[in-house]
Amino acid sequence: MAQSNFVPQDIPDLSGRVFFVTGGTAGLGAGSISLLAARNPAHIYFSGRNSKKADELIAKLNTQSPGVPITFIQCDLADLSSVKQAGERFLGLSDRLDVLYCNAGIMAFAPGLTKDGYEIQFGTNHLGHALLIKLLLPLMLRTTEQPNSDVRIINMSSIGYKQAPKEGIAFEKLKTDQDGLGGMIPGGRWSRYGQSKLANMLYARELAERYPNITTVSVHPGYIKTDLFADVPFMTALPVRVAIPFGAGWTPVEQGPYNQTWAGTTARKNLENGAYYVPIAKKGKLETTQSRSTPLAKKLWDWTEKELEAFS
Repeated sequence: MAQSNFVPQDIPDLSGRVFFVTGGTAGLGAGSISLLAARNPAHIYFSGRNSKKADELIAKLNTQSPGVPITFIQCDLADLSSVKQAGERFLGLSDRLDVLYCNAGIMAFAPGLTKDGYEIQFGTNHLGHALLIKLLLPLMLRTTEQPNSDVRIINMSSIGYKQAPKEGIAFEKLKTDQDGLGGMIPGGRWSRYGQSKLANMLYARELAERYPNITTVSVHPGYIKTDLFADVPFMTALPVRVAIPFGAGWTPVEQGPYNQTWAGTTARKNLENGAYYVPIAKKGKLETTQSRSTPLAKKLWDWTEKELEAFS
């Protein structure tokens, strides 16, 4: 059984372990990096688009956790060529990878496309990460062969997976902006977001099935007022802001990174490979038919493999 709570003091010594955190320049990613850095890891790599924020974070951590090597890798997840370059750069810098945090993401964006022509939220939240995982898997598998290895992939999902369209993933429309997906309720922005978060969950489960030597889980961080809400129009965010006080409530910002940090550092016996975890350190219930669908997970895997052939 997983422990039912978590505080930063629970993080064990991380000596010898190498971490890679996507979207590490701000928000939950930066929070997790700060928590990890305090426990003496061998190296932390992190990616993002904003090099100025990356420099600021490195300067801060050099003061808080002096002696911990921290390296920034430029990466735009909405551009598969950028993802490939980031993966290749990492592979040229490190001879092992113990934990990959697929943390970066966007939420409730207006209709749009990635540079490669995919719906912007699905392309960023799922496909960009899927390519990075595919590029780094050989190194992670080699790391599993090392003594006392404990290799993990932590996929950031969300309770928003429940807002995916009725078919779960609208594969035939993923190369459009999917304007209007999901109808009036929950609305296109939230339905497209839910579709991408469902994909994060299903892909983690398939990874666990296909690569059992690597522990792969998906996590929901909680309802947190991060920068993700900065680009969400007031009326779009209003249902969330109104509903949450009558539900689980907001997670304090400082606790936002706790669930994913726990998943990447707790004793392996506390994790079920392929499972979904909610705050904090609790196995979540899969509340939709699509989230429990093995055929949908396998279809997503096959679709993703085909789309990434040209980049891997």
